[in-house]
Amino acid sequence: MYELKVKLPGTLEMSEWEVNMIVASKLYELGKLPSGQAAEMAGLSKRTFIEMLGKFNVSVFGYTAEELRQDLKNL
Repeated sequence: MYELKVKLPGTLEMSEWEVNMIVASKLYELGKLPSGQAAEMAGLSKRTFIEMLGKFNVSVFGYTAEELRQDLKNL
């Protein structure tokens, strides 16, 4: 694992945890990290990470609403 420094504007008013969670959830959403590694990156248990994904607009199921509608239509 390596550490990455990011400079954010002071006006952003985000905690380090929020930034880590945003990055971890996005990497999970893109399929770059499995949920366990993303949870570790965010400093959370796997269960808590999965529970928090909805607050960051990330689906646990890997489907967008439109993809789900299309799949249901195709059934």
